[in-house]
Amino acid sequence: MKINEMKQRLIQAYPDAAPETEIQVFDLTGTSDHWEVAVKSTAFQGLSRIEQHQHVMKAFAPELKTGEVHALSIKTSLK
Repeated sequence: MKINEMKQRLIQAYPDAAPETEIQVFDLTGTSDHWEVAVKSTAFQGLSRIEQHQHVMKAFAPELKTGEVHALSIKTSLK
């Protein structure tokens, strides 16, 4: 995946998050398969940290399954 594809997927999954400030995507190795994402959203209300991370991982389930996204570091926070 490319960085813009990763960001678009998060924008679709978290429409309440401002794309410019509350969704961040970093390609950690320059190989487009090791990523760090940060999302600030009301969707995380009442969820444990593990549940929040699982929520984000669902947005990339096909790519995680195939290995297109090999590593995904996730930072979440409540808006």
